[in-house]
Amino acid sequence: MKRVFIDGSAGTTGLRIRERLAARADIELVVLSEETRKDPSARREALNSSDVSFLCLPDAAAVEAVAMVENPATVVIDTSTAHRTSEGWEYGFPELAGRRERIASARRIANPGCHASGFIALVEPLVRAGIISRDALLCALSLTGFSGGGKKMIADYEANLGSYMGGRQYALGQTHKHLPEMAKVCGLANPPVFSPIVVPHYSGMEVTVQLHGADVAAIAECYRAAYASERLVKFVEEQSAGGFLSSTDLSGRDGMEISVHGDPASGRAVLVSRFDNLGKGASGAAIQNMNIAIGCDEMSGLCA
Repeated sequence: MKRVFIDGSAGTTGLRIRERLAARADIELVVLSEETRKDPSARREALNSSDVSFLCLPDAAAVEAVAMVENPATVVIDTSTAHRTSEGWEYGFPELAGRRERIASARRIANPGCHASGFIALVEPLVRAGIISRDALLCALSLTGFSGGGKKMIADYEANLGSYMGGRQYALGQTHKHLPEMAKVCGLANPPVFSPIVVPHYSGMEVTVQLHGADVAAIAECYRAAYASERLVKFVEEQSAGGFLSSTDLSGRDGMEISVHGDPASGRAVLVSRFDNLGKGASGAAIQNMNIAIGCDEMSGLCA
């Protein structure tokens, strides 16, 4: 049985991880009382006595927590932005070429950002295959359920949902915190122009990248090859419900669907990834990374 500590278990991601792991017979949760959960000495003891520690904290607090870990055997999975482009940390998207093997032996794993996961799943295989050049200037749009904004945004939306009927775009200044990992992990020289939009549903995500001069058939074949053996990320042939693709279709699940659409004659293509911002975009991805790191079935506790 593996001992697991969740530092920051009161937040949205931490709560979801805790709920999922509480039902597993192979996991013993290290739980601090309400009185001690912010006590540095209690946290230090919990971090170092666990086989796996999840950090579900703001960036500065995550950096502080890592500094407390002295046990070389403890696997740290950080769900914050703090270490996603840091040396010595493995980026936790196992479906990318070579990543699964490195995650299995890593002691420091950076869980991907939700928007970044959808963009990287679409773009990284195409850059690796030479279909998209490393100096390409890309644009991306991402729809996300309001749960991705954490407890404060959830409370705001639940109290004012009637006033928030449309999508609300943010990060207009092109400084979104996921941009560095999107560029680095994909091997791009330039981050994309990125438009994230909060939509009035609890969870579900849809990331879109538009291309000119694209070989739609080559892109589809690249995705088939990249994700052929994967259980959570799947390439699906062009599908829509009456011409529509909904951002909520994978809500409540841990999988991701990749598709390519467009006009082969003109080379105008739309790449789409759909998933749950709390699943493959957060807690589901964190548990997947833990499963790989401790050597158990990758799908344990997950719903594709």
